[in-house]
Amino acid sequence: MEKKKNISMAVIKRLPKYHRYLGELMNNDVDRISSKELSEKIGFTASQIRQDLNCFGDFGQQGYGYNVRELHGQISNILGLTKVYKTAIIGAGNIGQAIANYTRFEKLGFSLEAIFDVNPKVIGLRIRDVEIKDIDFLSDFLKENPIDIGIICVPSNNAQKVCDTLVKNGVKGIWNFAYVDLVVPEDVKVENVHLSDSLLTLSCLLTDIE
Repeated sequence: MEKKKNISMAVIKRLPKYHRYLGELMNNDVDRISSKELSEKIGFTASQIRQDLNCFGDFGQQGYGYNVRELHGQISNILGLTKVYKTAIIGAGNIGQAIANYTRFEKLGFSLEAIFDVNPKVIGLRIRDVEIKDIDFLSDFLKENPIDIGIICVPSNNAQKVCDTLVKNGVKGIWNFAYVDLVVPEDVKVENVHLSDSLLTLSCLLTDIE
């Protein structure tokens, strides 16, 4: 199964959920599953599942369903999980430290290479054996140590400057936790995680609107 161009972002956003549930099925020694059975577990309709997967090719057999291990591997390939991504966290506050301590990222193939901060109280400390470096050395580090993904966990007023430094030094993926929309070249991909936006969405869902 190969990636195809012009796949909608909605489909792409659903792929990690497929990957997670299929991984759980593998851990439970489930060998095959139908779109209807997968629908009951994952919460999408069977029709939606078939449409999503058909965006990437024809697989699965009528009357048999999907081979769980094979489908998990194919979705892993689509998600780019067949390689190791080198990452660096910029901002070692609460969010940055939480991300650094989350071991599942490493299991998925995201290797934490460095952490940077401006606070002298945390510079020199280590999180999971990765030393927090002075942000003044960010450019020099990136020149000598190519990074695939920069994880921005700094205050909003500093985020664009950090982003510019990352982009200037060849970083093509930005995972942005700062509450600001970053400006990047077309060949740089940004995934924003605005925590307050997510909380406000939940607040809206809990509110009765007349």
